[in-house]
Amino acid sequence: MWKQNRRRFPTFLIPLTIVVGLVAVAATMIGHLFGTPFETKKVDHSPPPVLVDLRNLADYHAAQAQFEVTIDQEQDVQWLPSAIAGERVQFIAVGTVDAVVDFGHLGSGAVMLSADGTSVVVTLQPPSLGDPVLDHDQSHVMNRDRGLLNRVGGMFSDNPTSEADLYKAASAKMATAAAATDLRQRAEDNTKSMLYTLLKNLGIQHVDVRFQVSSAGL
Repeated sequence: MWKQNRRRFPTFLIPLTIVVGLVAVAATMIGHLFGTPFETKKVDHSPPPVLVDLRNLADYHAAQAQFEVTIDQEQDVQWLPSAIAGERVQFIAVGTVDAVVDFGHLGSGAVMLSADGTSVVVTLQPPSLGDPVLDHDQSHVMNRDRGLLNRVGGMFSDNPTSEADLYKAASAKMATAAAATDLRQRAEDNTKSMLYTLLKNLGIQHVDVRFQVSSAGL
């Protein structure tokens, strides 16, 4: 009769198998008790914020205008169709411009109070328009078309679609648009209303707020 050959499990591997099993069980128990031993975590090594300067602000933001500007710029390459070279981008910018009255540099005769303390004349510098403040969350590129050569060249540029120039163009348009509105007049009216209320609450009966004529004729 033929004897059936059976492969026997090598006896020297039995202790090794037991050790591997015990290690696996131990790792599982440690994971349940103390968390995964190889779990990753984010460590912030950034230094604390550094205080550079503290400033006292004496500007009264008396009025604000909000703008939405569309920038539609196109760069054409002579003798080549736009599908090959060139770029056109449409950018929507949202931002605000404030009209500001400076209370921090009042002259010696800016506030003239009567002898009996019942009337006052306040003379202020005319409101000025601050720099446009663009909202980066709402501002965005609506559409961008780039020619084949521009796309290929962009592969070798650090930031081929930088929006810095678009923000500058939008800021300039907002500043121009703000200057054409009645924002300064609104700032004067709001400042007068604020000072009337404030000074009359202090017991002054007659309040006259005046704005100097700007040398620029604004």
